[in-house]
Amino acid sequence: MDAGAWDNRYAAAEQVWSVEPNQFVAAELAGLTPGRAVDLACGEGRNAIWLADRGWTVTGIDFSEVAVDRARSRAADRDITWLVGDALTVELPRVDLAVLAYLQLPEDERRTAVRRALGALEPGGTLFVVAHDSTNLTEGTGGPQDPSVLYTAEDVLDDLAGEPFTVVRAERVGRELAEDDDHGGIREMTAWDALVRVVRD
Repeated sequence: MDAGAWDNRYAAAEQVWSVEPNQFVAAELAGLTPGRAVDLACGEGRNAIWLADRGWTVTGIDFSEVAVDRARSRAADRDITWLVGDALTVELPRVDLAVLAYLQLPEDERRTAVRRALGALEPGGTLFVVAHDSTNLTEGTGGPQDPSVLYTAEDVLDDLAGEPFTVVRAERVGRELAEDDDHGGIREMTAWDALVRVVRD
Protein backbone atom coordinates (compact mmCIF):
# COMPACT_ATOMS: atom_id res chain seq x y z
CA MET A 1 0.00 0.00 0.00
CA ASP A 2 1.44 3.38 -0.98
CA ALA A 3 1.29 6.76 0.74
CA GLY A 4 -1.67 7.89 -1.36
CA ALA A 5 -3.71 4.88 -0.29
CA TRP A 6 -2.93 5.61 3.35
CA ASP A 7 -3.84 9.27 2.84
CA ASN A 8 -7.23 8.11 1.56
CA ARG A 9 -7.68 5.73 4.48
CA TYR A 10 -6.93 8.42 7.05
CA ALA A 11 -9.03 11.01 5.24
CA ALA A 12 -12.04 8.69 5.23
CA ALA A 13 -12.29 8.52 9.04
CA GLU A 14 -12.06 10.99 11.87
CA GLN A 15 -9.90 8.56 13.84
CA VAL A 16 -8.39 5.38 12.38
CA TRP A 17 -6.53 4.19 15.47
CA SER A 18 -7.08 4.57 19.20
CA VAL A 19 -5.95 7.82 20.80
CA GLU A 20 -4.37 5.75 23.56
CA PRO A 21 -0.83 4.41 23.06
CA ASN A 22 -0.35 0.82 22.04
CA GLN A 23 -0.55 -1.29 25.20
CA PHE A 24 2.88 -2.85 24.65
CA VAL A 25 4.54 0.50 23.97
CA ALA A 26 3.14 1.77 27.27
CA ALA A 27 4.00 -1.35 29.26
CA GLU A 28 7.54 -1.81 27.94
CA LEU A 29 8.74 1.79 27.68
CA ALA A 30 7.18 3.54 30.68
CA GLY A 31 10.23 2.89 32.84
CA LEU A 32 12.85 4.27 30.45
CA THR A 33 14.62 7.52 31.25
CA PRO A 34 13.37 10.12 28.75
CA GLY A 35 15.71 11.32 26.05
CA ARG A 36 15.33 11.62 22.29
CA ALA A 37 12.96 9.28 20.46
CA VAL A 38 11.76 8.58 16.96
CA ASP A 39 8.37 7.03 16.22
CA LEU A 40 8.77 5.60 12.74
CA ALA A 41 5.49 5.10 10.86
CA CYS A 42 3.79 7.09 13.62
CA GLY A 43 0.34 7.24 12.00
CA GLU A 44 -1.89 9.67 13.88
CA GLY A 45 0.78 10.07 16.55
CA ARG A 46 -0.67 8.21 19.53
CA ASN A 47 2.65 6.68 20.64
CA ALA A 48 4.67 9.82 19.89
CA ILE A 49 2.26 11.93 21.95
CA TRP A 50 2.41 9.44 24.83
CA LEU A 51 6.21 9.59 24.81
CA ALA A 52 6.25 13.39 24.70
CA ASP A 53 3.88 13.50 27.67
CA ARG A 54 6.50 11.52 29.58
CA GLY A 55 9.31 13.93 28.85
CA TRP A 56 10.75 12.57 25.62
CA THR A 57 11.83 14.85 22.78
CA VAL A 58 10.14 13.05 19.90
CA THR A 59 10.33 12.97 16.13
CA GLY A 60 7.22 11.41 14.56
CA ILE A 61 7.57 10.23 10.96
CA ASP A 62 4.98 8.81 8.59
CA PHE A 63 4.64 8.71 4.81
CA SER A 64 0.98 9.75 4.99
CA GLU A 65 0.73 13.53 4.95
CA VAL A 66 -2.88 13.30 6.15
CA ALA A 67 -1.81 11.27 9.20
CA VAL A 68 1.05 13.64 10.03
CA ASP A 69 -1.20 16.70 9.72
CA ARG A 70 -3.71 15.05 12.06
CA ALA A 71 -1.00 14.17 14.57
CA ARG A 72 0.41 17.69 14.43
CA SER A 73 -2.99 19.25 15.10
CA ARG A 74 -3.54 17.03 18.14
CA ALA A 75 -0.15 17.70 19.70
CA ALA A 76 0.51 21.37 19.04
CA ASP A 77 1.72 22.06 22.58
CA ARG A 78 4.10 19.10 22.83
CA ASP A 79 7.80 18.74 22.09
CA ILE A 80 7.35 16.74 18.89
CA THR A 81 8.81 17.29 15.44
CA TRP A 82 6.52 15.87 12.75
CA LEU A 83 7.93 14.78 9.40
CA VAL A 84 6.40 13.30 6.26
CA GLY A 85 8.79 10.64 5.06
CA ASP A 86 9.31 7.01 4.10
CA ALA A 87 10.76 4.75 6.79
CA LEU A 88 13.07 3.25 4.17
CA THR A 89 14.69 6.48 3.05
CA VAL A 90 13.97 9.39 5.40
CA GLU A 91 16.93 10.82 7.30
CA LEU A 92 16.68 9.67 10.88
CA PRO A 93 17.84 11.69 13.89
CA ARG A 94 20.24 10.27 16.46
CA VAL A 95 18.04 9.00 19.27
CA ASP A 96 17.90 7.02 22.49
CA LEU A 97 14.70 5.20 21.50
CA ALA A 98 13.31 4.05 18.17
CA VAL A 99 9.73 2.76 18.01
CA LEU A 100 8.32 0.79 15.07
CA ALA A 101 4.71 -0.05 15.84
CA TYR A 102 2.82 -2.06 13.24
CA LEU A 103 5.08 -1.19 10.35
CA GLN A 104 4.02 -4.12 8.17
CA LEU A 105 6.38 -4.46 5.23
CA PRO A 106 7.65 -7.24 2.99
CA GLU A 107 10.82 -8.93 4.23
CA ASP A 108 13.44 -6.89 2.36
CA GLU A 109 11.82 -3.57 3.21
CA ARG A 110 11.27 -4.60 6.84
CA ARG A 111 14.93 -5.53 7.18
CA THR A 112 15.96 -2.14 5.83
CA ALA A 113 13.64 -0.31 8.22
CA VAL A 114 14.67 -2.13 11.39
CA ARG A 115 18.38 -1.95 10.60
CA ARG A 116 18.08 1.78 9.90
CA ALA A 117 16.24 2.25 13.19
CA LEU A 118 18.91 0.38 15.14
CA GLY A 119 21.57 2.41 13.35
CA ALA A 120 19.93 5.65 14.50
CA LEU A 121 20.40 4.70 18.15
CA GLU A 122 23.06 5.96 20.46
CA PRO A 123 24.91 3.18 22.30
CA GLY A 124 22.63 2.01 25.08
CA GLY A 125 19.55 3.10 23.14
CA THR A 126 16.43 0.97 22.80
CA LEU A 127 14.82 -0.37 19.64
CA PHE A 128 11.20 -1.39 20.20
CA VAL A 129 9.25 -3.23 17.52
CA VAL A 130 5.67 -4.48 17.78
CA ALA A 131 3.83 -5.86 14.77
CA HIS A 132 1.11 -8.26 13.67
CA ASP A 133 2.65 -11.71 14.07
CA SER A 134 2.72 -14.24 11.25
CA THR A 135 0.55 -16.59 13.29
CA ASN A 136 -2.19 -13.97 13.63
CA LEU A 137 -3.40 -14.85 10.14
CA THR A 138 -4.53 -18.32 11.19
CA GLU A 139 -4.68 -18.16 14.98
CA GLY A 140 -5.72 -14.58 15.75
CA THR A 141 -8.02 -11.84 14.57
CA GLY A 142 -7.75 -8.61 12.58
CA GLY A 143 -4.62 -7.16 11.06
CA PRO A 144 -3.34 -7.52 7.49
CA GLN A 145 -4.41 -10.63 5.62
CA ASP A 146 -1.31 -10.64 3.41
CA PRO A 147 1.21 -13.12 4.87
CA SER A 148 4.11 -11.39 3.11
CA VAL A 149 3.88 -8.40 5.48
CA LEU A 150 3.48 -10.42 8.68
CA TYR A 151 6.49 -11.50 10.69
CA THR A 152 7.77 -12.92 13.96
CA ALA A 153 10.10 -11.71 16.68
CA GLU A 154 12.67 -14.17 15.36
CA ASP A 155 12.43 -12.56 11.93
CA VAL A 156 13.33 -9.19 13.43
CA LEU A 157 16.31 -10.63 15.28
CA ASP A 158 17.44 -12.27 12.03
CA ASP A 159 17.09 -8.88 10.31
CA LEU A 160 19.55 -7.45 12.82
CA ALA A 161 22.12 -10.23 12.51
CA GLY A 162 25.67 -8.89 12.62
CA GLU A 163 24.67 -5.67 14.36
CA PRO A 164 25.69 -4.84 17.96
CA PHE A 165 22.68 -5.38 20.22
CA THR A 166 21.46 -7.18 23.32
CA VAL A 167 18.01 -8.75 23.44
CA VAL A 168 15.77 -7.62 26.29
CA ARG A 169 12.62 -9.34 25.04
CA ALA A 170 11.64 -11.12 21.82
CA GLU A 171 8.45 -13.17 21.71
CA ARG A 172 4.88 -13.55 20.54
CA VAL A 173 2.33 -11.69 22.68
CA GLY A 174 -1.46 -11.60 22.71
CA ARG A 175 -3.81 -8.63 22.67
CA GLU A 176 -7.29 -9.32 23.96
CA LEU A 177 -10.03 -7.76 21.84
CA ALA A 178 -13.78 -7.60 22.29
CA GLU A 179 -15.83 -7.97 19.12
CA ASP A 180 -19.56 -8.06 18.40
CA ASP A 181 -20.84 -11.54 17.78
CA ASP A 182 -23.75 -12.38 15.47
CA HIS A 183 -26.29 -12.46 18.30
CA GLY A 184 -26.02 -8.99 19.85
CA GLY A 185 -23.37 -10.04 22.35
CA ILE A 186 -19.63 -9.63 22.74
CA ARG A 187 -17.00 -12.27 22.20
CA GLU A 188 -13.40 -12.14 23.38
CA MET A 189 -10.77 -12.59 20.68
CA THR A 190 -6.98 -12.70 20.78
CA ALA A 191 -4.76 -10.91 18.26
CA TRP A 192 -1.18 -12.14 18.13
CA ASP A 193 1.71 -9.71 17.87
CA ALA A 194 5.47 -9.99 17.54
CA LEU A 195 7.31 -7.96 20.17
CA VAL A 196 11.02 -7.17 20.12
CA ARG A 197 12.94 -4.97 22.51
CA VAL A 198 16.72 -4.71 22.12
CA VAL A 199 19.43 -2.38 23.35
CA ARG A 200 22.18 -1.23 21.04
CA ASP A 201 25.61 -2.17 22.38
